[in-house]
Parts: sequence; C-alpha cells; structure tokens
Amino acid sequence: MLRTAHLARFSRTLTSVSRAAPSVRHSSSIKSLYAQFQDPASPFHIAPGTRGPAHEEDHGFDDVDGVDAGAAEEARRELMRLGYDPTSFWEQHIVWGDHDSFQHVNNVRYLRFFESGRIKWMMSLGREIGGAEKAEAMMKGRGVSLILKSVSINYKRPVTYPDTLLIAHRPHAGPMGSAAHTETGPRDTQVDPGRAARRLARTHFHCMAVAWSYKQRRIVTESDSVLVWYDYDKLAKCSPGEEVLQVLERRMNLGRETLQAIEGTS
Repeated sequence: MLRTAHLARFSRTLTSVSRAAPSVRHSSSIKSLYAQFQDPASPFHIAPGTRGPAHEEDHGFDDVDGVDAGAAEEARRELMRLGYDPTSFWEQHIVWGDHDSFQHVNNVRYLRFFESGRIKWMMSLGREIGGAEKAEAMMKGRGVSLILKSVSINYKRPVTYPDTLLIAHRPHAGPMGSAAHTETGPRDTQVDPGRAARRLARTHFHCMAVAWSYKQRRIVTESDSVLVWYDYDKLAKCSPGEEVLQVLERRMNLGRETLQAIEGTS
C-alpha cells in the first residue's frame, strides 16, 4: 500500500511539472511577441491606432506600389463602362507561387483565373434564370447548362506579386479577335451591342473576359471563349429557350446600364 501511494504521489508530481513547464514557455513567448509588436524597429511592429492582419494569409500588401482602396473602385467603374457584367466580377489575389522562373505570373495560371470568374458569372446567370435551384443544377450538370467549347488568351502585360486582378466577363454574339481591345479595354464598337448587327446564335455564344491589375491600373490580359448550351440529360447541345436568350442579351451591356444607374443616383 505504501509503495502504491508513493507511486501515485510521484505520478501527480510529474504531471504537475509537465503541465507547468509549457505554461512558463508559453507565457515567455507571448511576452516576447508582444514586445516585438511594440518595437518600431521590429518587422512585426503595429503602430498605435492601427490594427494587425485580420487572418494569417493577410500579408499587408494592400498599399504596396500604389495599390490602395481606390484602385478597386476605379477598376469596377472602368470595366462597367466598357460593358462588362458586374455580377461576374471576381477578385483574384496573386500569390508568390503563381510566379514561374521568368519572375512573373505563369501564363497557365490565367486559365484558372478566367475559369473562376466564368463560374461566378454562370452562377449569377443561373440565379436570374431560375433562382438558387437552377444555379445549383447548372453547376452540377443537370438539365440545360453550359459547356466550354474553346478559349483564347491574349497576354498584354506581365503581372508580378503582390497584386490583385479583377476578372470580368461579358457575353457577346462574336466572334472577336484579340485585336478587338485597346490598351485599356475593348473599342466602343465592340462593347456597344447597338452597333453590332449580329444576333445571338440559339445554341452558343461568345464570352469576352479581361483581367484588370489593381497595381498597374489597366487591363493586363484578355480572353474570349465560346460557350455552348448543353442538355446534360440528353448529352446534346440545345437551345435554352427564348426567355433565357433574352436574359443573355440583357447581360451584354449590363455593366454600362448599372454604371449609368449608379451615376444617376449619386
């Protein structure tokens, strides 16, 4: 019994010591980190009256190289002026891993960037056509949805980290060549559906896309793709119907209409 009681006391002592030791180290590391927050010479310094990053992936590059809060607003207004659908706007944050050995964002990455924006636009289109249920069905390939037939990309300017790209899409009757864009965006004759005599085909349409750099404050990459209306139940291309085509035609110049409405109420 004495041996058992002694072992029990020894075990409790070891447990108490093992619990106390990390506590001391933890307290010490917290104090050290807090001191670095207060030290102006430290890279972790947080000036009085300011806040630290909201999460571990926030590296504080919002104001690097002239990128400020106004850059995002400028990009949205300019792309709406050029006729791009505001429901398609997708912010793509550039990370260091997007670079290749040539020290700029690898060309292949843009396929994913434009894909993310295109999917966001498709979901908004689905919600307008038939609500959240239709949007989900389109994303899961049930009934009539869209399928990508082809995509082309025109690289205008290299992009480097850190930066944020605003990806925007706009459907059109097509086709457009890569020369359809100027240094800052599409020519007016290309973004005004009133000047285009083409009618939308019943089974497919084109979708112009651009990537606008917040840091460079201009379009840096452009793309054009062909999307086909596809019945996933019958495994065949199809016409989505007159109501859907009317929605699509309205989307061709939604950006300009939205911007005019905003400026009209401001």
